[in-house]
Amino acid sequence: MRIDEKGERIPLTIADFDAQKGTITIIFQEVGKTTKLLGLLNEGDCISDFMGPLGNPTKIEKYGRVVCVGGGVGVASIPLKAKALGEAGNEIISIIGARTKELLILEEELQKISDELYITTDDGSKGHHGFVTDILKKLIDERKNIDLVVTVGPVIMMKAVANVTRPHNIRTIASLNPIMVDGTGMCGSCRVRVDGRTQFTCVDGPEFDAHRVDFDHLMTRLQRYLTEEKLSLDGAGLG
Repeated sequence: MRIDEKGERIPLTIADFDAQKGTITIIFQEVGKTTKLLGLLNEGDCISDFMGPLGNPTKIEKYGRVVCVGGGVGVASIPLKAKALGEAGNEIISIIGARTKELLILEEELQKISDELYITTDDGSKGHHGFVTDILKKLIDERKNIDLVVTVGPVIMMKAVANVTRPHNIRTIASLNPIMVDGTGMCGSCRVRVDGRTQFTCVDGPEFDAHRVDFDHLMTRLQRYLTEEKLSLDGAGLG
């Protein structure tokens, strides 16, 4: 989406939709200039452009026991995945985490559609004091028959999830979040390394086998425009 004609285009997750009303729900965190400007809009205001859905849909089928792991704003995409996987006959275990309880989102929604829900916070203000991977390790130790793990969130979290499941050969799917510009595979900004090969997240993803993703390369690429972003924020008086 793009706020105005001079704005950047940013990728945001579809958190929910209402086909009858013709509406979708997006959840965002005010971090950069565009999301801060988005947060200033009121009901009835307009944005310049909105395009989607883009990329490939989540593969929904009956796997068995599925663990959905979300962190931060990445939790926004977990309910739709969990609901669809549940409707396909899977047992759904959800683990969501945030830095503090104030930053937790969609807890009630996930409680309704999950067979089990676990909450973690970095500061211990709610749920388990620690990380989502702590709970995932515990589940793996207790239940050897986890069939699929789906993870969305900060890159460092998804890397940690992949490191936990890899020794157990548990299939793990990560939804990646690199810098995107056009969303159609033309610019190459969203390129990631998967199995040593270049893939474009916007057209080849956003979901990839987490055990094959070069997360360190992705984290490096996410740092590319931090200086420019700060200058943009300061120039708009939003820093």
